[in-house]
Amino acid sequence: MSESAPSTPAAQETPALRQQAVEKTALKVLGAISFAHMLNDVIQSVIPAIYPLLREVHALSYREIGFITFAFQFTASMLQPVVGMYTDRRPKPYSLAAGMGCTLVGLVLLSQAGNLWFIMAAAALVGTGSSVFHPEASRMAHMAAGGRHGFAQSLFQVGGNFGTSLGPLLAAWLVIPNGQGSIAWFTFFAAVGIVVLLRVGAWYNARLRQRRAQPAARKPRYAPLPTRRVAAALAVLVALVISKYIYLVSFTSYYALYLIDVFGVSKVESQLYAFVFLFAVAAGTFAGGPLGDRFGRKWVIWFSILGVAPFALVLPHVGLTATVILTVFIGMILASAFSAILVFAQELLPGRVGTVAGLFFGFAFGVSGIAAVALGAWADRTSMQHVFAMCAYLPLLGVLAGLLPKLEEHPL
Repeated sequence: MSESAPSTPAAQETPALRQQAVEKTALKVLGAISFAHMLNDVIQSVIPAIYPLLREVHALSYREIGFITFAFQFTASMLQPVVGMYTDRRPKPYSLAAGMGCTLVGLVLLSQAGNLWFIMAAAALVGTGSSVFHPEASRMAHMAAGGRHGFAQSLFQVGGNFGTSLGPLLAAWLVIPNGQGSIAWFTFFAAVGIVVLLRVGAWYNARLRQRRAQPAARKPRYAPLPTRRVAAALAVLVALVISKYIYLVSFTSYYALYLIDVFGVSKVESQLYAFVFLFAVAAGTFAGGPLGDRFGRKWVIWFSILGVAPFALVLPHVGLTATVILTVFIGMILASAFSAILVFAQELLPGRVGTVAGLFFGFAFGVSGIAAVALGAWADRTSMQHVFAMCAYLPLLGVLAGLLPKLEEHPL
């Protein structure tokens, strides 16, 4: 035994540090936040999932459907940055449960809405609940990350994407056969979400007390860049978010209608195909964060947006089977971007986790809302197939990712 050479400090340190990072990652908390995100986004996805039903019952045009999306996205986009900046200074552990309560009220109103304005008001309430949820939940995921911020954001966001993918299935099973009033059944999801978020809020409150009692100086992972380079990088990230979410909203708001108009599928079939796309989005979201942690976020951002272009350009010119297959690749590749974009921005602006999350979630929702109205009006004038053909060029803006700084080159 005395002949055994002691391990080198480096050999001892690397596994220990890795194990410490794993142990610090509060997986139960991340799982609870991801589950709550799933419930939140199941509810959100019900709104576009019932567009075919609402169009038929209330004789709505594409433009009017766009206004419903706008009402939902506008409240979310306008309030999220405000919530993020406020909670950076004054964290509110139980605000998530309150936001889910607002969503519950919106669902009840949506189930009874009899005209476009009533539907828009109900959608706006659901959007308000979402605006409270995302910035503070993103901060909780960051706090529970244990240094693996890309993984934590992906786990948080994949819950939302999985919930979004379930929305069309649940709408096809519950709402479309039973009518608009059956939307009220989704209040069960909101009630469960409130219970989960109250428990998560208690954990968050305890962590805040611990940090106040034992403040620890935390240095950022990377040396700060010059202000001009930070501003330029943020501008590139904003442009990429615009291209990503305008193209994504063409699917989340109009893919089911596209399939009905172009291929003549039924309303139920259209929701099943929408589920396939949205499930692919969930899978891509989970992959994006860990890949960014390992290979660098810049390269994940670059590939995830520009890599969609070949599939997007072909999609409007193929049959139904090929369309469904192409949307799987589009959903998986495109969705891997947002976790990497969000964490990249948070590393550009250390100490402003809630502000960055609020700004980027809010901006994404705002772009989606405006784009939904514009694309719907465009489809009324031309056709939904023409809209998809033109939006297919948006992923080419992914070349802008080449202008992002490589933060890995500036470690502290």
